[in-house]
Amino acid sequence: MRTNFPHIRLRWHRVGSATAVTAALVLAGFGTAVHADATTSSKVTWAATPCAIPKKAGELACNSLRVTGGTTAFQKARGITPKAADAATPSGYGPSDLQSAYGLTAAAAANGSGETIAIVDAYNDPNAEADLAKYRSYYGLPACTSASGCFKKVSQTGSTTSLPTADAGWSEEISLDLDMVSAIAPNAKILLVEAKSATMANLGKAVNEAVTLGAKFVSNSYGGSESSSDTSYDSSYFNHPGVAITVSAGDEGYGAEYPAASKYVTSVGGTALSTSSNTRGWTESVWKTSSTEGTGSGCSSYDAKPSWQTDTGCTKRMISDVSAVADPATGVSVYDSYGVTAGWYTFGGTSASSPIIAAVYALAGTPGSSDYPAQYPYAHTSSLNDVTSGNNGSCSTSYFCTATSGYDGPTGWGTPKGVSAFTG
Repeated sequence: MRTNFPHIRLRWHRVGSATAVTAALVLAGFGTAVHADATTSSKVTWAATPCAIPKKAGELACNSLRVTGGTTAFQKARGITPKAADAATPSGYGPSDLQSAYGLTAAAAANGSGETIAIVDAYNDPNAEADLAKYRSYYGLPACTSASGCFKKVSQTGSTTSLPTADAGWSEEISLDLDMVSAIAPNAKILLVEAKSATMANLGKAVNEAVTLGAKFVSNSYGGSESSSDTSYDSSYFNHPGVAITVSAGDEGYGAEYPAASKYVTSVGGTALSTSSNTRGWTESVWKTSSTEGTGSGCSSYDAKPSWQTDTGCTKRMISDVSAVADPATGVSVYDSYGVTAGWYTFGGTSASSPIIAAVYALAGTPGSSDYPAQYPYAHTSSLNDVTSGNNGSCSTSYFCTATSGYDGPTGWGTPKGVSAFTG
């Protein structure tokens, strides 16, 4: 089983010149990163959520970060003065912002009914349904409850009563995932599948259970180092024709992660998203905070290249396929209450972009039964916003880490421009 010691080393390196106390805080998930967003002179600070540091060897990391201070892009654009750390009011992008940015306003209102989007995470969030209700009510989205059959929470075995141990860090991740699905596809049903731990084996069983229970869209916001076991994990957990499986590309800058590297999934990179005076009304660039924090990307060491990938610099599977907002400084609004002060938080990380893209697939309709939906964007590249600026680190083959016209690693073919790129 894979370990995540490379992730821990990177997080130590990230604060290399800081004090040992600060380094320890980062390892505990409470250290901060600082980023001066292009839309504001007020620096935004954030911390890795606790689940971003695996508790045990062999566990994978969630890919989310929570804003702790400063003025976010959302606040700056609206002249909002409260600090982003104030949990009383939202300080990140909400559903109308995200739907506008990605050309989804009409589709979000009309599509998604009858579809089930699954979220796969580790451990239990006891407040998942209640927090989801707060988010949806605040933004005027239709209620989604277990009583109505819209929301369902199960373990990796499908049990609704025998659930995993509760965990505050993974509860933050769960809130982020549920809220992003709600923001993009408010008419869809939501299935939350909670693995008993964050190992690939248990998370993989949760993916299988999501598919068994009928989900045609499955979002995964976690990852870890690649290993020679990945191809066996591919066949055991991710080879599900007719199901759109999305996976976060990672939050530690240039470098490949698994399961984003699986040839059967849509790997989702991350961008910085800001309002603009252009025709679209928005602009995006590669999310990068530092050499060790930003969207993941890269050429897999183990996974074979899927037939629909045609870039020539990487002979194996290339990450990413598409992308969406992930920069915490241009982050998204989330309601969370378990293990934290109940209220509104702003999150970033590719944990935000993966459920967004899963929900876009749901708006586009049920995939063909024998299709691998990861190939859909490759057939509709003109229906994506091409991200052409920024990088996520240094690499020997430029497009592996640097945005360019057309395909590149950090953002894939780009971000949603309506739903056309996400259907066969």
